[in-house]
Amino acid sequence: IIDYSFHLIVADPTEATLKVDLPALAERGLTSVKLFTTYDKLILDDEQVLDVLQVARDSGAFACIHAENHGVIKWMTKRLLAAGNHALRYHAEAHARIAEVEAINRIVRLAELVDQPVMIFHVSTAEGVAIVRDARARGLPIYAETCPQYLFLTAADLDRPGSEAAKWMCSPPPRNESDQEALWRGLESNDLQCISSDHAPYAYDETGKLHKGRQPRFDQVPSGLPGIGLRMPLLFDAMVSKSRLGPRKFVELTATRPARLYGLEGKGSLAPGLDADIVVWDPHRKVRIADDTARDRTGYTPYQGR
Repeated sequence: IIDYSFHLIVADPTEATLKVDLPALAERGLTSVKLFTTYDKLILDDEQVLDVLQVARDSGAFACIHAENHGVIKWMTKRLLAAGNHALRYHAEAHARIAEVEAINRIVRLAELVDQPVMIFHVSTAEGVAIVRDARARGLPIYAETCPQYLFLTAADLDRPGSEAAKWMCSPPPRNESDQEALWRGLESNDLQCISSDHAPYAYDETGKLHKGRQPRFDQVPSGLPGIGLRMPLLFDAMVSKSRLGPRKFVELTATRPARLYGLEGKGSLAPGLDADIVVWDPHRKVRIADDTARDRTGYTPYQGR
């Protein structure tokens, strides 16, 4: 039995959505919404973002943001394709790091204008961490998270033959080892408050990643990785088994702090009166990850061989 809730995506902030639907949802306990600054079907412009942030403030809700600059991504994609650069590895170049950096900075400023707490989802760059650190140092209620793909993968994982790289394509894309180190430091210093999966399970076949054929261009592949099943084992291995940040920080980043941030009453700690949600770990057990060990139906894992 698993307790769950939703971050509801706001992609069309009509008057009815803003004045009726969102306040009603907040009253029912669904107190977090997700906004996008990119993707044709999901993008909100700055004025729409401000409208939603204002409603979130009035309703006591929390706003979570996928922050990438849509114009930068589209401009880079057009130039890459025009130059004949169709290979899947160019996904990382199309989603240039400046796209994340600009969008995070803009969201921080918009949230500051409205005086509304926000959570920046899946930070992938050292510059992104620095913007969040600066905002928090100025006393702003800015929170941020990262994901295993940014801690354990790099853009080099996309440099694979044919369509195989589709298994490693997500947005923002993995960056490089120096960004990984910056993210780990951000987690250690509380500039980043939690680690989520950003689970986006597209199957590696014609129903998902390869819906445009066996040899798609980089802009034709759905962006996202399966990650919900391996988030905790990967982090336990790095943080506890390999002694990076330690078991207390492991629990804090994966359970205690997210429960507090999202208002999950009864969750996040082992204490009298709280739910007894307990996982028992064997720190001496070794498991090799393979595609056939995945519990979802994607048919693969980007962490095969670990």
